[in-house]
Amino acid sequence: MLKCSFTENKIEAGCDEAGRGCLAGPVFAAAVILPIGYENELLNDSKVLNEKRRNELRIVVERDAIAWGVASYSPEEIDKVNILNASFYSMHRAIAKLSIQPELLLIDGNRFKPFGTIPYHCIVKGDGKYMSIAAASILAKTHRDEYMMEAHSKHPFYYWNKNKGYPTLQHKLAIQEHGINEYHRKTFNYHLQLKMDL
Repeated sequence: MLKCSFTENKIEAGCDEAGRGCLAGPVFAAAVILPIGYENELLNDSKVLNEKRRNELRIVVERDAIAWGVASYSPEEIDKVNILNASFYSMHRAIAKLSIQPELLLIDGNRFKPFGTIPYHCIVKGDGKYMSIAAASILAKTHRDEYMMEAHSKHPFYYWNKNKGYPTLQHKLAIQEHGINEYHRKTFNYHLQLKMDL
């Protein structure tokens, strides 16, 4: 089972993002504060869970968390600040939505931009180590997938119901045939990527 907390008796918020490597759609982030001593043996990195289990755990996390927030950065915003900064800023937006101010932030990954004066720790593969980060990874992933399913209903020929905006060959071939639209990140070098794959 993952670790419950990084420290003792501090209000910790786990933070993670989803969609950083996508060609289309926003990057989503979540921040989650779990009760001290919280236990859930099913919580894990969203990437190792199937869709059904992620959706089940989303309900559990949103019910059990002391506070949680989900936010996003749009493709237009990503194009302005680059995807790395957009990942940080979407986490900032998620943290700002928390109804309780955390005393420590646990960030999945190795880099972060400070949010106000709140101390933080960057933890590589933290979503597989700490429950609060795993919970955040599940919320970010499921909320983003839900968004991309709605986008798919408007543009079904990109198969976002399957690839969720990630650079699968099917998605790239659809871009070659139909071009890009308002959901795509315009700063990505699509032509170079297609030449590498085809």
